[in-house]
Amino acid sequence: MHVPFARAIDADIYYEDSGGTGPVVLLAHEFFMDRTMFASQQAALAPEFRIVAWDARGHGRTKDQRLPFTYWTAARDALTVLDHIGAERAIVGGTAQGGFTALRTALVAPERVAALILISTEAHGPTREQSTATQRFLDEWHDKSSREEAAGRLADWLIGDDDWYRGIWTKRWIGDAHNGLDAAVGCLLGRDSVLDRLREITCPALIIHATRSGIAGDRARTLADGLTASTFLEIDGARLAVTMTHPEPVNAAIARFLRERVSLTHVR
Repeated sequence: MHVPFARAIDADIYYEDSGGTGPVVLLAHEFFMDRTMFASQQAALAPEFRIVAWDARGHGRTKDQRLPFTYWTAARDALTVLDHIGAERAIVGGTAQGGFTALRTALVAPERVAALILISTEAHGPTREQSTATQRFLDEWHDKSSREEAAGRLADWLIGDDDWYRGIWTKRWIGDAHNGLDAAVGCLLGRDSVLDRLREITCPALIIHATRSGIAGDRARTLADGLTASTFLEIDGARLAVTMTHPEPVNAAIARFLRERVSLTHVR
């Protein structure tokens, strides 16, 4: 029986695979979410594309030892998933922290990345204001008396006014203390900038910028301008979890980009 865990040195990385013989698209999720934020992409883009979504350390069903790690570690986890499913090359992408991981995957193993899909993300390190706000939120989160209120603010930030997804995710967050997130928090707040290495990435890249994602528009443009073969799309009014709340334009953009801009012959 096939078990959807890819074994890294110190973690078992959980993933969901749409299956099929189409080009592999490997997707990594945002902080505080999991692989299920790409359910609409798996439903809409398979079987033309083989959509593989995976859980980062500290999230979802991935099992790790809660040791410190970086997004460079996460990049190697992504490659471990590709090894496990037997994919030599793939389109690699992700949302927010998943985008941080995708960029580093392309830098670690450019020969294995046919293209990038970068959603609501950036190449910068965190600003002092971002770090302070994130740490303040996490302090409130670990206080049980304020967790429900904190979950509502998290839904505002990530999802916006989509009542369906707000209900699903706030219930999930409140029921899960996320006690294993400390290492993931350290990874997020301690991430390095890769701005000065963007020119090393020569594969085609699709940048989808949700205008209310919390990622500054100028940072998204800087990411697009720094890559040598980028396509830039804005989705107005969308928050960070744009793959869930605005699946139609996201799916259409991904399909069009892959069909028109990416050589898919050897992406399996």
